[in-house]
Amino acid sequence: MTSSSRIFFASDFHLGLDAGSDPLEREKKVVRWLKSIAPEAREIYLVGDIFDFWWEYRHVVPAGFTRFLGTISELTDSGIPVHFFTGNHDMWVRDYLSKECGMIIHSEPLTVTLDGKIFHIAHGEGLGSGHTAYKILLRIFRNKPLRILYSALHPAIGMRIGHKWSLNSRLGKGISKGFLGEEEEDLIKYANSFKGNKKPDYFIFGHRHLSMALKLKNNSEVILLGDWIKESSYASWDGKNLVLNKPD
Repeated sequence: MTSSSRIFFASDFHLGLDAGSDPLEREKKVVRWLKSIAPEAREIYLVGDIFDFWWEYRHVVPAGFTRFLGTISELTDSGIPVHFFTGNHDMWVRDYLSKECGMIIHSEPLTVTLDGKIFHIAHGEGLGSGHTAYKILLRIFRNKPLRILYSALHPAIGMRIGHKWSLNSRLGKGISKGFLGEEEEDLIKYANSFKGNKKPDYFIFGHRHLSMALKLKNNSEVILLGDWIKESSYASWDGKNLVLNKPD
């Protein structure tokens, strides 16, 4: 690793969402950021809800996102690993993003050692949650037979339904929840009760649309990555320090 080498983490671009900020300008901003970090990027972790809605049929993929996907392909072609974590808005990927764009797909939380430090990385939907209805909804979304049935819909119908669902979600309506406190935040509860073989030094999550770092009593640190609808925040690791940033 060189002194200028960094690992970057970002989430919740919600590409295509027509709320909060202009979707085309948001995509261009993401692309500018990706190109700006490329000279020093060792790896890039995109931690879920990169697309506001993504449904990949066997022979059809969603229209749009050509600037973003082209830039990702340039990065992976140059040898920079780009990790894509599925979120609750874009969990329905098949193999297009890996085969055509070279991304490494993660559909489960990942624990990885980077420069001697243990990182636990996940989008975060459902983790630590005691809300039964939400867990049932996630099971429905992930149910393979139901996904097969949905894929039988004509893409024009399936994509229309998906985008309408997204626009009617809390995010699409512009409703956000502020920090609920350590005792009430599901992801912090999840981190505090983590049962892995080794205690992570860092927990990195998306999903909550909050940009913040919190030190736990066990000395682990929780990083909430924020979003690119309002904040355009991300985290970078230089081998010694993990820092939350905002692009210029």
